[in-house]
Amino acid sequence: MKTTLQLSQLLADIQVAYTNLRGFHWNIKGREFYVLHSKFEDIYNDLNEKADEIAERILMLGETPAHNYSDYLKISKIKETGIISDGDKALGLILDYYQSFMNQEKEILKSAAENEDEVTIALMTDYLKEQEKFVWMLKAFMSK
Repeated sequence: MKTTLQLSQLLADIQVAYTNLRGFHWNIKGREFYVLHSKFEDIYNDLNEKADEIAERILMLGETPAHNYSDYLKISKIKETGIISDGDKALGLILDYYQSFMNQEKEILKSAAENEDEVTIALMTDYLKEQEKFVWMLKAFMSK
């Protein structure tokens, strides 16, 4: 099913982004350390919850989600980062990740609608609502 393939792609991207965010959290330095260190933890915890929900949705649709990091790296559009301690660079990457997630979720919505999959539609709609606000707030924070 096209929807499960798209969900698998989103899962892989979220898992790689999650790991990158852990690194940002650990390695951030500078004036905004206290704000960003805490915020990065909030973001990766949210991604962890989303990964679980997506994997469970794939299972409910009759497929098996990947669970090996090596499998995620093979298909993820998001690449692993090295050590990033610059807040602006980390925030720029996070913005890119979320814009990619939202584009994928819009495509998943189309596939789910074709299959009359109301549960996946609801899940993606909830994610988009939350993420659009997050991106707006992130852009406001990043503006100087």
